[in-house]
Amino acid sequence: VADDLRPTGAPRVPFVSATSKADASALLCMASKCGKQTVACLSDPMCKRAVDCLDECGLGDQVCSYICIRSYETKEFEKFTTCFIDRNNCLRNSATRPDTPHVTPTTTFRGEPLTWEGAEEIFIGHLYGDEGYSWLSAAGQNPAYDEFNCQYQLFYQGKARNSFWYNPVFLVKTLPDSQVNGASVWRGSDYRCQRLETPGEYLFTFCDNGATSKERWCIVEVDDNLEWALFYYSGAAVGPGQSYIGAVLGTRTGVWPEDEESRRRIETALQTRCSIPLWEMVQVDNSNCADPPLT
Repeated sequence: VADDLRPTGAPRVPFVSATSKADASALLCMASKCGKQTVACLSDPMCKRAVDCLDECGLGDQVCSYICIRSYETKEFEKFTTCFIDRNNCLRNSATRPDTPHVTPTTTFRGEPLTWEGAEEIFIGHLYGDEGYSWLSAAGQNPAYDEFNCQYQLFYQGKARNSFWYNPVFLVKTLPDSQVNGASVWRGSDYRCQRLETPGEYLFTFCDNGATSKERWCIVEVDDNLEWALFYYSGAAVGPGQSYIGAVLGTRTGVWPEDEESRRRIETALQTRCSIPLWEMVQVDNSNCADPPLT
């Protein structure tokens, strides 16, 4: 959807900004506060490869960083990054969620005011149907999400009152010298979802290999029959110093809706509510998604 609609010469929008990079102070912090974890990591070939790979990527490239982590992750690496990034913030980063554009959730669903129960019905989508997942991403704005194939989204209610969880499952193509020799592997994350002020607006929190992220998500537009739903998010990971925004179109089948009315509603919502032109939405490759681990 994206490349053929992008105006000639239009650049990719910078969806991620990093606020710091490792310097002498960061290295001193690493040695003095995370010495044990550093020695253990550098003594482990896969952990050392992960650190070297991340150094080559730079902090602003989420896709490259994530592929490094998923290719070489070990327990030693998780302990190192937890100490270096999360516990001691050796990079001295400070990142905040972008507040522009300020996107508000849709106020209605099926002709009625949107309630929290209705919002969670939308997020949960088709989880308890034949599909076995809430949504399959058809397209998204942020390359850090859209670089990965077969993005299954699973939303579900927890046991505690008003508790809600998000578990994305997706394919990652690892690097040739990874533990699985460059194979594609299924990966996932666990997000805790907390209600904010308005129905359809949530704070998503997760920690992955020592980096904690917080994201504000909202439902922008949705089909009454739940054939598709458009979500917007803005987030920040303080330790890595990353701030980012994006939008995700989830559908029942993982393809764009074919009817003109749905396409018109999606394009209008993107442009007028999210300040996102249609050409920024990148198609997700769902062509080879056999046997996803959805349970």
